Amino acid sequence: MKLIHTALAAALALANIAPHAQNAGPTDPQIAAIVVTANQVDIDAGKLAESKTKSKDVKAFAQQMVTDHGDVNKAATDLVHKLNVTPEDNPTSRSLKQGGDANLAKLRTLSGGSFDKSYIDHEVAYHESVLDALDKSLIPGAKNEELKALLVKVRPAFVAHLEHARHLQAELGKSGA
Repeated sequence: MKLIHTALAAALALANIAPHAQNAGPTDPQIAAIVVTANQVDIDAGKLAESKTKSKDVKAFAQQMVTDHGDVNKAATDLVHKLNVTPEDNPTSRSLKQGGDANLAKLRTLSGGSFDKSYIDHEVAYHESVLDALDKSLIPGAKNEELKALLVKVRPAFVAHLEHARHLQAELGKSGA
């Protein structure tokens, strides 16, 4: 049930992109804000997981999230500076931030196997939602070719993160955590 709630919350946060898709879609400055916010949400969760988990596998995954999503944010920030674009806060970026804050608040109340399971379940749902948004809204909506190329370039990392999170999810399920 918690996984369904987590998946729903992540999907709803990213579903705010859908109304834009029916119109002109998010603008490049809005896409930049969404990308940076989505990555920061995962960085923040990863840092918390690094400090709370006792599982070496979950800790290694969390460290990878912090590193990889930090690298994507650096690339996105470098690109917006190069293009002289200011990321524009929007309903989707605000919703992602609120969802990330809610996830952190929930994770802070957990420990042990409950923490690990909740963190990894959220990572699975979150990466599924981000990939859906990349494929349906962000990549097709990007007008600037360099921004679009960056989104296309980082997509395989999100796929790898999702596969890794699913593997951990299965392993935690086997161990009864």
